[in-house]
Amino acid sequence: MEDLKDRLLPKPASAMNLGDASSRPFASFRQPFHSVDVSGLKKRGQGLRSWIRVDASTGESQIIEVDKFTVMRRCDLPARDLRLLDPLFVYPSTILGREKAIVVNLEQIRCIITADEVLLLNSLDSYVLQYVVELQRRLKSAGAGDVSRNTSSDYLPFEFKALEIALEAACSFLDTQAAELEIEAYPLLDELTSTISTLNLERVRRLKSRLVGLTRRVQKVRDEIEQLMDDDGDMAEMYLTDKKMRMDSSSYGGDQSTVGYRSIDGPQSVSAPVSPVSSPPDYKKLEKSISFARSRHESMRSSESSKQNIEEMEMLLEAYFVVIDSTLNKLTSLKEYIDDTEDFINIQLDNVRNQLIQFELLLTTATFVVAICGVVAGIFGMNFPITLFDSPTAFDWVLFITGVAGLIIFFSFLWFYKSRRVMPF
Repeated sequence: MEDLKDRLLPKPASAMNLGDASSRPFASFRQPFHSVDVSGLKKRGQGLRSWIRVDASTGESQIIEVDKFTVMRRCDLPARDLRLLDPLFVYPSTILGREKAIVVNLEQIRCIITADEVLLLNSLDSYVLQYVVELQRRLKSAGAGDVSRNTSSDYLPFEFKALEIALEAACSFLDTQAAELEIEAYPLLDELTSTISTLNLERVRRLKSRLVGLTRRVQKVRDEIEQLMDDDGDMAEMYLTDKKMRMDSSSYGGDQSTVGYRSIDGPQSVSAPVSPVSSPPDYKKLEKSISFARSRHESMRSSESSKQNIEEMEMLLEAYFVVIDSTLNKLTSLKEYIDDTEDFINIQLDNVRNQLIQFELLLTTATFVVAICGVVAGIFGMNFPITLFDSPTAFDWVLFITGVAGLIIFFSFLWFYKSRRVMPF
């Protein structure tokens, strides 16, 4: 893994730490609290952090070390957006479209995508290195046939490619975990239905907790993609290349229009400045009409391109929405199978419980009959004279009559249970 990372990311660089305490003139006069490590908190929030930078034009990658404020100024992002990428915090999957960047937090992929580069949090995770390799491969293949791709309908700008690889990595990672969970779950659930034991129940409990956590993560990615698909404004914000080209063309057009206005007005004296009051009114009307026509043309062109870009982004998101929805359906089916197994086990346990209750009822009835016989035996065991004791066959008759009466009482109870459908006979 280290060799792969050294080959991919050969050139480390560093940037200036704007949070250095030496640049603050009054830092030495401040007394930190003894109960709180203020310096440690400052270093954690403002210290250098390692990023992997992938250039959009060349596809080359390098490791840079910049602080938080440098990244904020470089990508024009607020601090709350960078907090989503902080590995010290645990945030759900998020995709945010900003003016000059796209903030992506999808499982292991935490990056900032601009029109010129991708800043990826440096990590030894295999999915992060695969993301860098795949992005470089696509950029190099796009550079080989740039002219043909620009005229084709399958052409995607740099930020779309970077976002697509991030979505692909996140969806493949979640789908792999769901497949591993399925392979482990179904044999375990089948074994539990045949052998109910404490060990199997504990394994199923752990499996269900993993399933709930994975389902929550997949559901968050699915909801994030669906929310982007439902909002045209968020999708339009993600077309960074188009916004950059419009800004460049508008600045260039403004410079050219200023030169054009000066040439229309004709040659003027350098020593005698022209005041706005003395300028002819036709000049102002011409300037307003040209400015209005240019702005209208740019707005129409941007609206048409935004519609096309929204369609491209919507098709991209829809493709991975289908993938993540399929993964969610797998997990939902697995959860339903677990619920069905639990219901089956509960039915089995209820059946065993009912059998125990029926057996206890039979024992109680038999105990009642034996108690009647015990009462008769206790009466004849009393120490007082009875003429019945003088007959030699009297004891046999007492035993016979008592046994027959007990059997009649016992079968009467059984008939009662059968008539009431208390016990299946």
